[in-house]
This record gives sequence, C-alpha cells and structure tokens, in this order.
Amino acid sequence: MSKTIETDVVIIGAGPVGLFAVFELGLLDMKAHLIDILDKPGGQCAELYPEKPIYDIPALSEVSGQELTDALLTQIKPFAPEFHLNRMVTTLEKAGDDWLVHTDEDEVFKCKVVVIAAGGGSFMPKKPPIPNIADFEQSDSSNGAGVHYAVRKMDAFRDQDILISGGGDSALDWVLNLQPIAKSMTLVHRRDAFRAAPDSVNKMQALVEAGHVNLHIGQIPELLGEKGVLTGATIKPQEGDALLVPCTSFLPFFGLTMKLGPIAEWGLNLNENLIAVDTKNFSTNTDGIYAIGDINTYAGKLKLILCGFHEAALMAHDAFHRIYPDQKLTFQYTTSSTGLQKKLGVKD
Repeated sequence: MSKTIETDVVIIGAGPVGLFAVFELGLLDMKAHLIDILDKPGGQCAELYPEKPIYDIPALSEVSGQELTDALLTQIKPFAPEFHLNRMVTTLEKAGDDWLVHTDEDEVFKCKVVVIAAGGGSFMPKKPPIPNIADFEQSDSSNGAGVHYAVRKMDAFRDQDILISGGGDSALDWVLNLQPIAKSMTLVHRRDAFRAAPDSVNKMQALVEAGHVNLHIGQIPELLGEKGVLTGATIKPQEGDALLVPCTSFLPFFGLTMKLGPIAEWGLNLNENLIAVDTKNFSTNTDGIYAIGDINTYAGKLKLILCGFHEAALMAHDAFHRIYPDQKLTFQYTTSSTGLQKKLGVKD
C-alpha cells in the first residue's frame, strides 16, 4: 500500500534553486518536501563540482559548490524541510484541488503546489568514444585513480598522473585547480580552439609555456593498463605519430546529456526539452505546477543560479494564493519585519 504524505508544496529537485525555494516558501508559512534522484541535496553543485569555485553568486566573491549547498541548507533550517532522496517522481495526478505526486518508492505526496526545480532533468556525463574506457571507470575511488567524470574531492587526485580531455570550462577549470597537486598534468583537445572563458585559456597556456602542463591537440583512441588499473593513454595528434603518456587518472569533460525522464510525460508545455513558463510567476501551462531554474525556458532566459533564486521568490508569492486563497499577502522585508525575523530565529 502506498504511503501518503500531505504537505503544502512538493519541490522536485534539491539543487540550489530548489533549496532557496524552501526559504521563500517558508517565509510565507508554506511547508515543503523535496524529492531528488541523487543521494544528497545540492544537485550538480554537490554532485559534479563540490570543490569547484563559483564566482557569480551575489555578495560572494568565491564559493564552492558544496559551500553554497551547505549555506543554503543552513539558511532553510528554520523551516524544517523534509528530504526524500534516491528516488524519482514517476507520475503526477490531479485529485480535485490537490496534486498527487507518485515516486518509484511507492510514495504518494498530496499537495496544492508542485515546483519543478530539476535542473535539466536527470544528467549523465557524455563518454568519449574509447573502446576500453569502461574497464577503468571508477564511481568514487578513495585515491582518484582510474576514469572519473566528476571531481568530488580534489585531494583524492594528489600525486596522480592526470590526463584531462576537453576544451570547455570544466576541462580547463580542473586543469588549473588540479595542476598544483598533480604529479603530472596533460590536457588533450581535438582542436587548438577552446570554448572556455578567455581568462582560463590564458592561464592554461601560461602553464603550458612554463612546462607545468603538457598540451596535445588530438584524440585519445585507447587507454592502457591491466586488471582495471590505469597506467597510460595513447594520443593520436593531428599530425605525426601516436604517442604514449603516463596516466593514472583520466578525467574526460565532454559535457552532460540531459534527460527529462518522466517529466516529458506530464503534459507540460515543452520547448526543446525545457518547460515553458509565464515570467510573471513562473507557472507552467498546468494550474498549480511551477518550473524554476535550468529546467524552464522563456524569452531572455539565462541559466544562472542567481536567476533561479529570483524565479523562486516570484513563484512563492504566487503559490501563497493557492495555499491560502482566503488570506491577503502583505509584502514584508526580512530587514524590518519582526514576524519574519522570528520565523528565522533571529528574534525572540
């Protein structure tokens, strides 16, 4: 028998935007439950780049993905959100004025409002076309050896012969961040033009000129090693003969493949696998369902965390009228409202 959980709002996705939505909803006395397919809150920030610096969060000159996640979790603690991790929402069902949210763990959430904050949906790394790459793949080894598609702990890669493949921001960011602790650092890209930020490209090229990074323009047709232990890689340059490079850790950054999964079956207005919304309140074409963060689309959309925070605030003020249809919403500032400050635990 399915377990039924009643709440005001169900948030699908526990990344930074979903977490901040808890804060905005909580200020207006709306209780939220969060559902996420990952095993911890934080979304891509915590899963793919927990130690990678982020530079465009307002008032924070630099913050890592995990630090941002931890700060958001601290900020929403007064509102006691409940997390349901390692599960996927399978179906949404209308029941009168309520929504029934079903998960693959045989749970049913009964709520007035559903907020989709699922980033790009389920995300998986794009794997390079190397025939034997699966022989060396590691999920989260303690020493960083083998093939990894994300860096969760930088120190795990200390004193490794690191090979990074790719020409975008992720590839160059990790070249710059891991080079100081690596035994050796090699970067391979299929062409001599890079898609990363110009400053990152300039810093990488300076390391190459100083002899701290080995740069090869070409492809990686094969990884070398035995019994799952990675020892090297073959590089086929654009010109000349193939060469071998030492490699105990291989980090391919070819981007992510985003899959909407069950979201595509929920009857929402989709535009190239993104959910179209009304920018007045970030509602979808389905009454009571909102979409915020990278999962939505509208004219002028920027896929930035700070934009998702803005969307969460406007969504919450509109959702209030669905949860409390007979109440008038009076806009207040946390700096001056003693009522809001009591909710946050900063006033007795």
